Amino acid sequence: QVQLVESGGGLVQAGGSLRLSCAASGRTFSRNGMGWFRQAPGKEREFVAAISWSGGITDYADSVKGRFTISRDNGKNTVYLQMNSLKPEDTAVYYCAADRSEFVSVVARRGAVYGSWGQGTQVTVSS
Repeated sequence: QVQLVESGGGLVQAGGSLRLSCAASGRTFSRNGMGWFRQAPGKEREFVAAISWSGGITDYADSVKGRFTISRDNGKNTVYLQMNSLKPEDTAVYYCAADRSEFVSVVARRGAVYGSWGQGTQVTVSS
């Protein structure tokens, strides 16, 4: 199983940028697809972005497409989420997650596909 620790959250003004990092421990990180999800107060967790094990396939929620970029460095066991042009509605706790399966050539939006989750990092965007 992969252990995940997110970092990089904080308070930023609307229009600003943040880069989230998710450090993974465990031998299988480079074999797993990875995803970012978020949960705002009083709302359900929602999919943000995902990347395949090789980094060759990415997917984004419509709400962040064109503003957020997911990437990974398998040599550093880390996945990133670059967030630009942030909006107050991006305020949430952001979680990274690792796909249960290995070497899958698709990426998933469903949370149930992911077997390992980090503790989350708070992102707050002020207007």
